[in-house]
Amino acid sequence: MIIPDEIYQFEDSRFRALIQPNAQLKRLATGFEWTEGPVWFAAHQLLLFSDIPSERIMRLTSDGQLSVFRCASDFTNGNTSDRIGRLLSCQHGTRSVTRTEPDGSRTVIADQFQGKRLNSPNDVVVQSNGAIWFTDPTYGILSDYEGYQADPEQETHNVFRVDPDTGNLEAMISDFVQPNGLAFSPDERILYVAESGSSHDPDVPSIIRAFDLDDGGRIAGDRVFATIDCGLPDGMRVDFQGNLWSSAADGIHCFHPDGTRLGKILVPEVVANLCFGGPKGNRLYITATTSLYSIAVSTKSAI
Repeated sequence: MIIPDEIYQFEDSRFRALIQPNAQLKRLATGFEWTEGPVWFAAHQLLLFSDIPSERIMRLTSDGQLSVFRCASDFTNGNTSDRIGRLLSCQHGTRSVTRTEPDGSRTVIADQFQGKRLNSPNDVVVQSNGAIWFTDPTYGILSDYEGYQADPEQETHNVFRVDPDTGNLEAMISDFVQPNGLAFSPDERILYVAESGSSHDPDVPSIIRAFDLDDGGRIAGDRVFATIDCGLPDGMRVDFQGNLWSSAADGIHCFHPDGTRLGKILVPEVVANLCFGGPKGNRLYITATTSLYSIAVSTKSAI
């Protein structure tokens, strides 16, 4: 289904070079409960995405065929691919980050910190050196809808890093109300993290923070990068030019590396996440409430 209404909101002339003015926003599939975690696998020409409450990971092939990739997904939320093409997933049900091996088995990457269970890993990203970063808000234990209701064991809601050599888990950032989506700049010197605490507390600002990393990959400073003016930021991606594309209640917001909002792609449902993909890498796949959408753009992923 093609969405015929006006879909672009221009706020800066630089936005025109990043979109295809004649491209149509297409609803590829619908009827889900809450879509999340899209990830494109170029080697297989397919997209995986989560339907969290239904405990499914869905598969969409490049010819448009939709099927179930995994049932009983343990309320998987965010997904990504590691640098050799394996699926990494944030599972609310098991309160863990897992890796799917080539034989289909799952390896637990992290499920506790300092002897206590994680809250509910939400989103995950992998550096070029193999380090795995993920956010750990409490959404999956707030009720039985996206996980299993439970009291948190962690005192803070952290952004964690898994060391690529030792597998050790370290809390890198601990001052978020609810850390959510995260993404690296193309040179990996900046880590962007979404603050989604306004989902339950309207006094929490709907912001994206930027964390500068030093030569050793440690946090060297941070600042507010951007504010979402409609809803809150959830999943994010960065293109190869360094522009950040964030989810929001009214669609996708695109920000220049200097923090200027360039424009929006308006979507008729609340957007949870997005990723770049498609045969040429120039298509945005958008998970939005009950549906999966796509639209062609004029840029590609930073990775």
